Amino acid sequence: MAELFGGIEGGGTKFICALGTNTGEILAETRIPTTTPADTLSRCVDFFEEQATTFGNISAIGIASFGPLDPRLDSDKYGHILPTPKAGWSNADIVGTFKKAFDIPIGFDTDVNGAALGEWRWGAAEGLNNFVYLTIGTGVGGSAMINGELVHGLLHPEMGHISLVRQENDSAESVCPFHDDCFEGLTSGPAIENRWGKKADTLHTGHPAWEMEASYIARALRGFICTLSPERIVLGGGVMSQEHLFPLIRKKTLEELNGYVQSPQILEEINDYIVPVTLDGKAGILGAFLLGEYALKN
Repeated sequence: MAELFGGIEGGGTKFICALGTNTGEILAETRIPTTTPADTLSRCVDFFEEQATTFGNISAIGIASFGPLDPRLDSDKYGHILPTPKAGWSNADIVGTFKKAFDIPIGFDTDVNGAALGEWRWGAAEGLNNFVYLTIGTGVGGSAMINGELVHGLLHPEMGHISLVRQENDSAESVCPFHDDCFEGLTSGPAIENRWGKKADTLHTGHPAWEMEASYIARALRGFICTLSPERIVLGGGVMSQEHLFPLIRKKTLEELNGYVQSPQILEEINDYIVPVTLDGKAGILGAFLLGEYALKN
């Protein structure tokens, strides 16, 4: 019988809790509103206690959380939310709460790393050891796997805050409170709405917003391709649900690279190189199961 793992995808509006296996099977799932840390986390604990009664012992729990957070195991802030605009959540001890309730390994990482793991094991990056995963929605986040390992550094790499050269015809103010020229500030859903006065999902496919959006995304991809040399780039998030963006992004990425990277995977197979997610919103919770599995093994 497959081992049982708890998974949590912790977000600013809701925590998704699920019980499942490392084969990708989800046995039970619930959604808990993100209120205060004490209320939200206690309800998560209650869910797993109930599932353990129904299904049997849980081997480990993996948590893929919103941040910012510190993923370093040797840090005294490991398992905590760092100072965040989310009211009441700064310095919340996520891992400590579950360690008090369950005497089992607890895995912990960013929500975007969790989603990347899910797409790697079962989705658009399956079988690859080197890829980049980006989510472009309310914000922009990124994850990189290099030689089969997720990239960690001083903290989680903030791919959404790399600098982009602005287009000459773009005078819209960045929506990022820290940077006036970053990936997130110029391409996120709120950035599109700020620039054009309408939500992204209301803009028709021929709207000039998409040409500009694709140009900025391609400019960011050029940077990631040249620095990390991924075997594939996987794009998800609410903005990327606009499927008509993909051909534009692929075309503009080739233009940005201008023949410099001489790889057949890019020059001849671009449709298979820059691809959408495939797990239909389940990547985060499935990746959380894998974080639990990693914690159990390590």
